[in-house]
Amino acid sequence: MTSRDRVLAALNHCEPDRVAVDFGAHRSSGIAALAYPRLRAALGLPPRPTRIYDPIQQLAVIDDDVLDRFGVDAIELGRAFALDDADWVDWPLPDGTPAQLPAWAVPTREKDRWVYYSKQGNPIAVMPDGALYFDQIYWPFLDGDDFDALEAGMDEIMWSAVASPPGPLTDGPEGKRRLAEGARRLRQRTDRAIVGLFGGNLFEFGQFYYRSDHFMMLLAAQPDRAKEFLERLTAIHLKHLEEYLELVGPSIDVIAFGDDLGTQNGPMLSPAMYRELFKPHHARMWNRAKELADVRVMLHCCGGVRPLLDELIDAGLDAINPVQITCRGMDPAGLKRDFGDRLTFWGGGCDTRRMLSQATPEEIRRHVREQLEIWAPGGGFVFQQVHNVLADVPPENIIAMFDAVAEYRPTA
Repeated sequence: MTSRDRVLAALNHCEPDRVAVDFGAHRSSGIAALAYPRLRAALGLPPRPTRIYDPIQQLAVIDDDVLDRFGVDAIELGRAFALDDADWVDWPLPDGTPAQLPAWAVPTREKDRWVYYSKQGNPIAVMPDGALYFDQIYWPFLDGDDFDALEAGMDEIMWSAVASPPGPLTDGPEGKRRLAEGARRLRQRTDRAIVGLFGGNLFEFGQFYYRSDHFMMLLAAQPDRAKEFLERLTAIHLKHLEEYLELVGPSIDVIAFGDDLGTQNGPMLSPAMYRELFKPHHARMWNRAKELADVRVMLHCCGGVRPLLDELIDAGLDAINPVQITCRGMDPAGLKRDFGDRLTFWGGGCDTRRMLSQATPEEIRRHVREQLEIWAPGGGFVFQQVHNVLADVPPENIIAMFDAVAEYRPTA
């Protein structure tokens, strides 16, 4: 099988020739820029500039030699862009290690912190010295909402204003042409499955606009107002979705949406509230994506979301990540038994909460083998660790994790 065949087989609930692997094909399966040079050194690979494709989370671009070493089967569409040295500028990591940021996404240095400003001049994100990523500090609707300003407000939100590759190339007719051409070129030069990062967040954008506490109160106390907000937001997302898939739909295999709906102890909203307020809009977007392109729909959704899985599947979901196996209700055996024929688990392969950062390499290997024995049979599984590899993870543990996948052979 090619890598693309392998991923598509997993998504079709057919067991591929070996376990499909993801490392860095979306913003929740990658590696912190601080950890990446140590990994390259541990692998005996020559040093290269550490390029940060996600400035907010400080995630590194994973070079092809690392993808090849770990047998990675999926790649992110943004890898088709920002390929020239001129697209990057030097910038120091929090520990002083030299790195590079996209030229269009360089923050401002102010005393003991880095700050991102919006086009309107508002400080929207900050990373103080000693921190490892940026935090949102501005919420456009915190002091009052204006739905006519909803789309313009996206330029005031950290997660949508600070662009990763392809960045500003999508602006205007020429940018759209270059986006489509770049996607076609990537399709022609790789046999890895291509993941297009779209977003389309609903619950999270409510938190981004209002702040989390205010949005939760809006949902509970003013459901009609919340419905209007979500209707207007979904209309904007659908417009962008149609434009996006017109340009890149033929070149991608998976389209990634996002909405963190869970906590360590369960969902942040009841199944009834999800069903009434969010499910209709997820269904509209996900089914529209499938009408416009031959793609599978993946949702990045952290936390203990088992009580919502039936609803998400019914709305059109094909795959979920990062499958946070340490959360309440997220026991791998139970998930595989109850949902494995209807949902692909894109993740859950290695616990990052405790194992990856604190265990020994041999403990990592044993843990990964145990997860694979549960997840791999019958397909419906793409291996990735639970969320990103963080800055404190020893490189030998990362290597042990991926080597355990490469060495895996079913016991049955």
